[in-house]
Amino acid sequence: MASVKIGLNPMIVAQVSQPGADFEIVEREMPKPGVGEVRIKVQACGICHSDVVVKDGRWPGLRYPRVPGHEVVGIIDELGAGVSVWTMGQRVGVGWHGGQDGTCLYCRRGDFRNCRNLKISGISYDGGYQQYMVAPVEALAAIPGSLTSVEAAPLLCAGLTTYNSLRHSGALPGDLVVVEGIGGLGHLGVQYASKLGYKVVAIGRGSGNATFAEKLGAAVYIDSTATDAAKELQKMGGAQVILATAPSSKAMSALIDGLAPNGRLLVVGASLDAIEVTPLQLITGSRALQGWSSGTPADAEDTLLFSELTGVRAMIETYPLEKASEAYARMLSGQARFRVVLTM
Repeated sequence: MASVKIGLNPMIVAQVSQPGADFEIVEREMPKPGVGEVRIKVQACGICHSDVVVKDGRWPGLRYPRVPGHEVVGIIDELGAGVSVWTMGQRVGVGWHGGQDGTCLYCRRGDFRNCRNLKISGISYDGGYQQYMVAPVEALAAIPGSLTSVEAAPLLCAGLTTYNSLRHSGALPGDLVVVEGIGGLGHLGVQYASKLGYKVVAIGRGSGNATFAEKLGAAVYIDSTATDAAKELQKMGGAQVILATAPSSKAMSALIDGLAPNGRLLVVGASLDAIEVTPLQLITGSRALQGWSSGTPADAEDTLLFSELTGVRAMIETYPLEKASEAYARMLSGQARFRVVLTM
């Protein structure tokens, strides 16, 4: 473990010192919360594929060294000046939404998710790959008592993104809703879609996921390597919503013709290559293509409470903080089933 000169209160941190560098396990002095901030004793932090933007330097203007992590759960152990609503010892979470300016046009309209000066946990400031972190109060979500910190962590990003996008998709109970991909996002998406009352079709590569998808709540499983999934969806009347969770733009493009009239391809799986669609594909049937990003802390609390009520849980592999490099590589390999969480 590398060492640096520290004060009397050291903590362990997994940091990226420069773009493309491996994680360094170092000691730092515990941070002090400023005005409107709290310090959190981190108990668990999920590793998300989006952390690659920190690891590989893909975020413009990112300052190093930086500590990633935006699926954070822990205990408030110090309050900054002016903090009155949150209390010492309260268990809280911090997701992707790390704070908003409250003054831009979108904030004034209540659309904090699209704040022009949005803060992002683990990007705008150090995230949860550390024993203690500081966060502004506008980033905090309360954690229900029945969820363990490890259970709650991935629900603050993967869970929030899939649940929040589905509940705003316009689909009604009984509608045909498709979840493309049975991975870190998709295995949660199938569960949420089922609990929301949709007729759920899961699409994956290979026949091996069929039984698993049905256990998660899918009524039908389609193996995209063995059949034309879009044609199969049209045989069922077409999909009102296709939740695209696997980061493959080619796979997303192939499903557009499976949408019903007024159907929507809802993209939550991040990919850098282009989705290919013709204007005629969208014009015919008044179809729509939409992206969706995460949600606010209030949305996170809704997600956690819904998960608590319905029993939706992520499948999780845990690693100690000191093995952040190994845990990150496991996530990146695509072999984890299905979320990787660091524990402190």
